[in-house]
Amino acid sequence: MYDALGGLSLDLLRAFEAAARHRSFTAAAVELGTTQPAVSQQIKRLEEQLGIRLFDRIYRGIELTEAGAILFQQVQLGLQNIDAGLSAISSQHQHEVLQVATDFAFAAYWLMPRLHRFHAANPSVDVSLVTSERSHNMLRSDIDVAVLFGEGRFKQGESHWLFSEEVFPVCSPLLLQDRALPLSAHSLLEFPLLHLRGENGSNWFDWSGVFRELGINSVPAPGPLRFDNYTLLIQAAIGGQGVAIGWRHLVDNLLAQGLLCRPIAETVISRLGYYVVLPQRKRRGVLIQQFVDWLMVEQASSAQSLNGLPLPSTAV
Repeated sequence: MYDALGGLSLDLLRAFEAAARHRSFTAAAVELGTTQPAVSQQIKRLEEQLGIRLFDRIYRGIELTEAGAILFQQVQLGLQNIDAGLSAISSQHQHEVLQVATDFAFAAYWLMPRLHRFHAANPSVDVSLVTSERSHNMLRSDIDVAVLFGEGRFKQGESHWLFSEEVFPVCSPLLLQDRALPLSAHSLLEFPLLHLRGENGSNWFDWSGVFRELGINSVPAPGPLRFDNYTLLIQAAIGGQGVAIGWRHLVDNLLAQGLLCRPIAETVISRLGYYVVLPQRKRRGVLIQQFVDWLMVEQASSAQSLNGLPLPSTAV
């Protein structure tokens, strides 16, 4: 492979490329940090090894021969590719990648709206999100940090409480048709309910659980729409297609923006919450701790903003 290269030195090719580009051995020497006689000797050695003349020496300068012009085009392209590859490696080395696993809803509604602040504080760290639908029974071997929902005991590694969760019905203000808020809990029976498939087999509340906690004895209506993705369910709620179960820390930004509102004042506290989980095989401890510390600061800020978020008195 690359038989034509033989024993050619990269230094000879660099000297040739610089001399051909500048059309001057002197200018090439200045660029390479050497002397004009040294460059002249390197070109002579290259011509001897190739058995062909690359430059015509003319009055006060040099010109490429036909063979030299062909070689210059290819050598310049090759050196540019080598330089680009080395730059890419250097850039990759400078940017560390933190692998973060969590559920899709947490990533979309809590983490992503805040992640720009982590990047601003840590510009040399890239975050790679690994998401699944609410469950990470097994973590990939390259995961550095996970944010998981549950009771705090995880086989995946050491866990640290991030925040507890509570739920309440949410819907688009358009769905309420200017009705005075808050409504009574039993008013939920008058609205289409948006259901998330698979809730019964998970730690998340379903409408039966919410009704039970709110003291509503009626069975929740099946509802016109069912989803296997919480993000799509919330988008349907924003679109006025029904009432969804809102997890407080996932819908806080949407409530603050007025895209969703709370039709009733009651809330249901979950015995579970979100935890930061550190896999037992710890890598890059300092970087991981920076990310965990940032999560805790964001949690405190989020809690403060949520406490100041009032119930609307009327539908918008």
